[in-house]
Amino acid sequence: MWQSYLNGVLIAAGLIIAIGAQNAFVLAQSLRREHHLPVAALCVLCDAVLVAAGVFGLATLLAQSPLLLGVARWGGVLFLLWYGAKALRRALSPAALAEAAQAGPRSRRAVLLTTLAVTLLNPHVYVDTVLLIGSLGAQQAVPGAYALGAASASLVWFFTLALGAAWLAPVLARPATWRLLDLGVALMMFSVAWQLIRHSPL
Repeated sequence: MWQSYLNGVLIAAGLIIAIGAQNAFVLAQSLRREHHLPVAALCVLCDAVLVAAGVFGLATLLAQSPLLLGVARWGGVLFLLWYGAKALRRALSPAALAEAAQAGPRSRRAVLLTTLAVTLLNPHVYVDTVLLIGSLGAQQAVPGAYALGAASASLVWFFTLALGAAWLAPVLARPATWRLLDLGVALMMFSVAWQLIRHSPL
């Protein structure tokens, strides 16, 4: 049991900690201190559900359905391009940065819906979490313990990222910092979208 749990922790940590669209979004929300703990909790919940689904059968279904993967891919490309364009506009335009500041914090509902979009409209989450982590979990001696280990890695990572970035927010609370952050988020979103387009069979 413990070996399966440890395998889940190590495999999930290796994939989750890699910089990606979801981590960039959590980092941005945490530096803004805008509902960052609910965002981290939702990311953990999504990871746990997707890993469990992959371990107990969804990985096989997705691997056999190019249509489902195609829909996820192009939906993800459109969302990532839209979100990246908004971040780039804020980074390059002082007026856009001022507008964002005057608009004030978004509601928790709006932020959590965006979190779901960043997480579930990104096909990488299905490749990494469901197909890779999930299919490996199905081969473990105790699949349930493996899924719990993967969820534990997600829990530690996202709350460490959220709390650590929020703690640094006062130090980084300068307009130039926010512009660099938005530029980094935009580049990350565009990079992930380009990877999806480049590897598309269509």
